[in-house]
Parts: sequence; C-alpha cells; structure tokens
Amino acid sequence: MKGERTRQSILERAVDIASLEGLEGLTIGRLAKELQMSKSGLFAHFGSKEDLQLAAIESARVRFVDEVLRPALGAPRGYPRLMAICRAWLNYVGRGVFPGGCFFAAASFEFDGRPGAVRDAIASAMDQWVIALEKAVRLAKEEGHLDPRTDPAQIAFELNALFFGANFASQLRNDPSAIRRAEKAIEQRLESLRVKRSRTRPHVRRKTA
Repeated sequence: MKGERTRQSILERAVDIASLEGLEGLTIGRLAKELQMSKSGLFAHFGSKEDLQLAAIESARVRFVDEVLRPALGAPRGYPRLMAICRAWLNYVGRGVFPGGCFFAAASFEFDGRPGAVRDAIASAMDQWVIALEKAVRLAKEEGHLDPRTDPAQIAFELNALFFGANFASQLRNDPSAIRRAEKAIEQRLESLRVKRSRTRPHVRRKTA
C-alpha cells in the first residue's frame, strides 16, 4: 500500500510537470530532482522514460474523468447531462486542474506526428473522451431533446474543436474571455439543435348542443 501511495504521489507531480513542460521534458532525472528522490528509487517504479510517460498519461486520464465526466453523470439524462459535460470541461480548464491547461490538448499537439506507444496512449485517451461526448449527444437525441436529424459524431467533433480552441486561447494568448466565449458558442450551437416544446395548450373544440 505504501509503495502504491508513493507511486501515485510521484505521478501527480509528473502529470503537473508534463502539463507545463511537455511529456518529452518528463524524465527520470527531472522528476528525481523535483521530488528530491534518487534515480534508482524512481526506476523501482518506472523502468524507463517511456514507462513514466505512459503512466503519466493514464494518471492524467483518471484525473480528467474524475473532474469532468464523473460529476456530469449526476445530471439528468439527455440535454442537461450534455450541457453539464460541456460546462465541466470548461470549468476544468478555467480552474487549472492541470497547471498548463488541458493536459491532452498539449500532449496531442506535442505527439500528433510522432508514431509510437506514447502517441497511441494519448490517442486512446482522446478517443475515449470523444466517444463519451458522442454518447452524451446521442442520449440527448434519443430523449427527444435534440433535433432527430442531429449527427452525434459531427456535434462531438464540433464541441471538441471548441474545447481545444478555448484551451489554446486561454493558455497561449492568455485571453481571459476564452472560456466565456467558448461557453457562449457551445450554448448557441446546441440551442440551434434543441427541440422547442410548445407551451400553448391544445385547442379543445366545444361540443354543441
């Protein structure tokens, strides 16, 4: 148990370093210096730089799920849950869950053209996220909250593009309005698909004597 707790503490710091400096900057030596541990002590947990990177990606994925997806699942099924997921993602960037912004946005840009196990792990985590987002759109459609012609895969793609754009503007350009603007864009896009319920009462014909 102690060894597992130590490993988790190491990974928490590793993820934060990687979110700021990139996965390529995450090395056994860099982490040992940061944690004031021996390299041999770290090698007991991670046999190589790639092992450390892969473990950091998985740790970041778990943190992301805990911060974004899990809380949103408490919202009612359909449109409310879809909006809860979107707001949770924007809040996760706004609160600085990872000090360098969205871990997976940064990692995707860093490794998108570099084949290998690290890139595959990042792609797998991103695929899981997009699938979850697509499922939320599909449920909203099935509940009758969205236009029946809605394409869940297309909307998930558009939402993810807005998320990445918000992270880019927030981190690289230090734009304080990025999160608010992204939220407005998301709300407008989803509202355009939302089924409008008529509030007027149906007309009842009176019987004539």
